[in-house]
Amino acid sequence: MAFVRLAGVTYLDPELVFDSYVLFTGADSVTRLIDLTGSVVHDWPYAGVPPRILDPALNRGRVGDVGVQLSDSGDARGGIYANGTVGQLDWDGEVVWEWGRQAPGGAARQNHDWELLPNGNRLILVTAPRAVPGLGDHVVGDQGLYEVAPDGEIVWSWLAGDHLDEFGFSADGWAALRATVARDPEDPWGYLEMNSAKSLGPNRWSSAQADSVFHPDNILVSFRKANVVALIDKSTGALAWKLGPYFDDPAGAQHQRINAHKVPRPLDQICGQHNPHLIAPGLPGAGNILVFDNQGGAGYPPAGIGIYAGSRVLEIDPATEEIVWQYTAEDSGLPSWTFFSSFVSSAQRLPNGNTLITEGMQGRIFQVTAGGDVVWEYHSPYAGYGVAGEPEVKQPRVPGVDRLTLTSLVYRAQAVPFDWTPPGTAHTPLRVVDLRR
Repeated sequence: MAFVRLAGVTYLDPELVFDSYVLFTGADSVTRLIDLTGSVVHDWPYAGVPPRILDPALNRGRVGDVGVQLSDSGDARGGIYANGTVGQLDWDGEVVWEWGRQAPGGAARQNHDWELLPNGNRLILVTAPRAVPGLGDHVVGDQGLYEVAPDGEIVWSWLAGDHLDEFGFSADGWAALRATVARDPEDPWGYLEMNSAKSLGPNRWSSAQADSVFHPDNILVSFRKANVVALIDKSTGALAWKLGPYFDDPAGAQHQRINAHKVPRPLDQICGQHNPHLIAPGLPGAGNILVFDNQGGAGYPPAGIGIYAGSRVLEIDPATEEIVWQYTAEDSGLPSWTFFSSFVSSAQRLPNGNTLITEGMQGRIFQVTAGGDVVWEYHSPYAGYGVAGEPEVKQPRVPGVDRLTLTSLVYRAQAVPFDWTPPGTAHTPLRVVDLRR
């Protein structure tokens, strides 16, 4: 049975939108660069988790280079184990850099995130199969970070399993974590599902205080299954600052949190979050943390999130730990459950104050104003069997299912400035589109 859904651009307000390209990998494992009319500007026949067009300022002035996953590891467990090599392609699809075969175990096992650093190295989120201290003798998918030099040498590393005592788990939390690992040690998505890593870079907190925990070299990370956002001190490896895993929540129910419009207010229970990062200097909200709060089931022990499913995008002042801006479906005049992705997804602040949002589970990418008005909406028409899967592959590649399942899932989208691509790259003039009525 086929399902009927909207596809392509369904809404566009040329007066209020911030014009750019948008990069994403479709569920057919092709990475595409589109303009805001939905026209495909360029594509590469590789998936990225996530794909990313490189900032020319970090890439020796080169434009149009993209980072993707280049080969499969062949590991039958799939998920966070599946990637063999990761690399960088030029605009024409030629390999500029590739890494993985020289990694421990002969495969990169890169998943969820990576970054080109100002020093020319790459920060790569990886999986390390091993027995983790405190979790028994089972070999599990521990996750962590490698900093990899251009020649492929690992010059710095960090593994989450060495720092579990710093997460702040309660006695019940530890019991739930150990029981989960014992029940499913080969979970293909990892016992913590570390899903984001971003170096801070220069920011207003480090500028104001030299010994701030927000040192530019420190790394903001996310652990979806633990409901933890944390800051790794690059020099020591310790967790220097964190949000979660538990929150004082006087409201007590998800629909009350979702419907709480007043800001600023104290941060309440985040759950299953993705893509926390500091908003970059020069953008509205610079220095605050932007995060996609999925409100999907997660936590050790599981957080109580109520019955009114709805995701949120939160802007958090890290000094006060208050929500200073948010987006929910109700900010667009719709019920909370009409904006919901229990896993994947992202958000990106744009120069005019708009925010690009990836509602990944639905394959929906859209742009909202600070007031919550949707000014561009796109539904990926590229269906498939998961970001890294093909119909003939028998190992499921879509999180949360136990058989091959048709999806339009998008892990994360990136707004790309026009001048990050080769001169003369086309983009279609904008016009009003409204197909939602």
